[in-house]
Amino acid sequence: MSTQHQQQADDSLQRGGEPGSKEIDLPARQPPSGNVGCRPTSAAEAQHAALVADACRLIEAADTLPDLSTLAQHAGLSPSHFHRVFKAQTGLTPKAYASAHRANRLRHALGEARSVTDAIYDAGFNANSRFYEKADRLLGMRARDYRAGGDGVTIRFAVAQCSLGAILVAQSERGICAILMDDDPAVLVKDLQDRFPKAHLIGGDDDFEQMVARVIGFVEAPAIGLDLPLDLQGTAFQERVWQALRKIPVGTTLSYAAIAARIGAPRAVRAVARACAANRLAVAVPCHRVVRQDGTLSGYRWGVERKRELLRREKALADTEADDPSRQ
Repeated sequence: MSTQHQQQADDSLQRGGEPGSKEIDLPARQPPSGNVGCRPTSAAEAQHAALVADACRLIEAADTLPDLSTLAQHAGLSPSHFHRVFKAQTGLTPKAYASAHRANRLRHALGEARSVTDAIYDAGFNANSRFYEKADRLLGMRARDYRAGGDGVTIRFAVAQCSLGAILVAQSERGICAILMDDDPAVLVKDLQDRFPKAHLIGGDDDFEQMVARVIGFVEAPAIGLDLPLDLQGTAFQERVWQALRKIPVGTTLSYAAIAARIGAPRAVRAVARACAANRLAVAVPCHRVVRQDGTLSGYRWGVERKRELLRREKALADTEADDPSRQ
């Protein structure tokens, strides 16, 4: 991919990740390759793309996930070869793709079905027990709570000011579930309310305020680290991306393509960018450290100027430590 082409792809990907989206991201199937706008470079790649697109349709249409052997036989490949090809094209294993697709169906069904039980079966779970084993993983809360817009769920939050503007920190029972930034505090509160309109949103007590102070200290100086539990609430693929982002050292940046390569899905550049756009934990999951292929800045859900300032601070800190032998 040319540098110009990569920049265009980076920009379009960042614009495509809507901050308020409740969808679980799936890598695009048309074409399945993560290289947006790039045509397969060989007849073999074109064939693989077509086979994987067909396999995705088969998975989506099935009431229960076809096993690997069945999918491979349908594609005319050995199971191990099919598994490699599918993951290279989509960034996910067939099982993870099916799980993400089912989670999307579940979210839609919970909003439309007459009951949670109906939604469970509409989403392809053939037994209640199988669903409830996975509900927290898919939704970040109980299905009944999600369907009710977070009804019955308590989320503590506080809005404060930092050098980058207004900051909102929210915490569920599992850990910090949001670190949001904006110029207007009201925008931050609305974002939280829109996601969980019926959740019990309460202001934090003194202990929570101290935790918020720790988060703000971390945002101001990411090198100190954040030793607090995080409630990521993402798909398997998103969490792979987010974990890769958390391993980028302070003062360093990587491209979307580099992140895709690090998680073993070099063709899933588009899905990586969407995972970055879906991140709700500013700085804690440092998507600001992902840049274009040529090193220039791409979009950032909390504003490109904040991204520029964060990177400037981190670069200055890294340079200072490199010049100070006592810190090495």
